[in-house]
Amino acid sequence: MIDFPAIPELPAGFSEGFVTDALRACGVIDQRASVASVQCLQVGEGTGMMSELVRLRATYAGKYPDAPQSFIAKYASRNETNRQIALSYNLYERETRYFAELDLLTSARTPKTYACERQADRFLILMEDMTDYAVGSQVEGADLRQSELAIDELAKLHSAFWNRIDHLDWVPHIANSYHAGNMQHLGRIGFDGVLEKFNRLVPPHIAAIKDRFQSNVPRLQALMNTPPVTLVHGDYRMENLLYGCKAGHDPVVVIDWQGSLIARGLNDVALFLGQSTRTAVRRVHERHLLARYLAGLEACGVGGLSLDALWQAYRQTILYNWLYVIVVAGTLDSSYEKAYAWMSEMLKRQVAAMDDLDVLSLLDES
Repeated sequence: MIDFPAIPELPAGFSEGFVTDALRACGVIDQRASVASVQCLQVGEGTGMMSELVRLRATYAGKYPDAPQSFIAKYASRNETNRQIALSYNLYERETRYFAELDLLTSARTPKTYACERQADRFLILMEDMTDYAVGSQVEGADLRQSELAIDELAKLHSAFWNRIDHLDWVPHIANSYHAGNMQHLGRIGFDGVLEKFNRLVPPHIAAIKDRFQSNVPRLQALMNTPPVTLVHGDYRMENLLYGCKAGHDPVVVIDWQGSLIARGLNDVALFLGQSTRTAVRRVHERHLLARYLAGLEACGVGGLSLDALWQAYRQTILYNWLYVIVVAGTLDSSYEKAYAWMSEMLKRQVAAMDDLDVLSLLDES
């Protein structure tokens, strides 16, 4: 077994020698083959926040029958603020371990990985090039079909780990964990950040709940951690979904597993419907989509749930997900025009969902 090479400063370190050593260490090529040339192309600027993505095109010398001609490389963010937040949440560990240990346990479709390595504050994933798929747009929002496909994939993921999480001691719970503490801390900072950067999008009645909301966060986290719990994606939004658009494509592929958590499955469902699905679509089809999720779980062997109970838990989760908005939009770098645009749409949809479902009435409940 060849040791994985030290991960250099990227993307400058994507040399022929380093990529050769990385592919050899993971068994993609052997000593008879080497990378003769590698071209590095930026992808996804302004959409990923905690990591960088590039597309690598490689040519080979020697025998390489199964080596990819191009692949996607994912590595730690070069933005110091975002990188430090990622490290505080152990995001790089969570994603590399998901692919190494959990991906094969669920039928949820993800990119094939060729290499997956973490070293101190650096990591590298070399994965299947799926740039011919359509990246979901949180600015445009999900239509009904895109929302249905997203919900179907969640049922596959959640059912695989439904009330079977004892072996996942390295995955933080949404409550009583370092993740929960970080969310509480950054939520206090982020509320003011949202009011400063997106003030025109925050109506007065939402701005007025600042102190009440913060005092309710631990209680809401405890609710989100009430069994039955499962492994959730944790950042289930349009930019983390790839939609098939050619013959032979899968309908949808899920990427970016850095935010994986133990929580109620509705955390992913409510995050997507409340922040990525177009508001007009959600308003008409919300209960249909929840019923579809329930049917998907039942088809995978999960029983004992009712649509009425899901609806009540869904409303609680929509309220909790205001914390996600203020942490993301209030603390992360929104200087890229594209990042500011999708954060704005996320915020507007979340506010609309909170109002439509009257979730502020759930604050301070015992």
